[in-house]
Amino acid sequence: IDIEFIANKMTAIVGPSGSGKSTLIDLLPRLRSPKSGIVYIGGVNIEEFELKSLRKLISYAPQSPHIFDGTVKNHILYGRSGATTKEVHEAIRLAGADNFISKLPQGINTYIGDNAVKLSGGQRQRLDLARVLITNADVLILDEPTSNLDAESEEIFNKSLAYIRKNTNITIIVVSHSLSGISNADQIIVLNNGVVESKGSHDEMLEYDGWYSKAWKMQNSHKGVKKNG
Repeated sequence: IDIEFIANKMTAIVGPSGSGKSTLIDLLPRLRSPKSGIVYIGGVNIEEFELKSLRKLISYAPQSPHIFDGTVKNHILYGRSGATTKEVHEAIRLAGADNFISKLPQGINTYIGDNAVKLSGGQRQRLDLARVLITNADVLILDEPTSNLDAESEEIFNKSLAYIRKNTNITIIVVSHSLSGISNADQIIVLNNGVVESKGSHDEMLEYDGWYSKAWKMQNSHKGVKKNG
């Protein structure tokens, strides 16, 4: 594998199950170490970074966020305990969570309980995104962020992601099975059987007769097909 994640841009990693997407992502915060080869950040071997300082560069939103017992504000402050209330509200706005949080009985001070069972999947995902954003980390990793969401919640989440791209300089890395949500990424990388099958923009990938173009056609085959009568 020989790839580059471009600073201040969005890179999407896609491919069939078992192709190595999550393993690749685990190399960045050194949850795993490569058996051969070197990972560089800004030209510096990742092994030369102190582990704590390296992980401060990276914020991570898992596929299924666990919301701990407490208030909306409590959960967001897990990202950075010393953040101000103003910074909490800014993270909420960036995450696209302000609309539903403002309607809660006590706003950010609303008690949401263990795993926020009263919130929808999309609301939990955006709340956890606010926790991630308040860290002010340079790199944001999203692991299958819309896999547990319905179509409407997925669209809202993707709009939030687009807003983050437009209004911040965060380097975004998204692992995704849903191609519609990442079609506007600056760079798309297809991993297949542990190797890079192809990489490029959405339009470039459609021209290449590989996994991406076939998967795109399959995911969109049910759209736009209408019959009269």
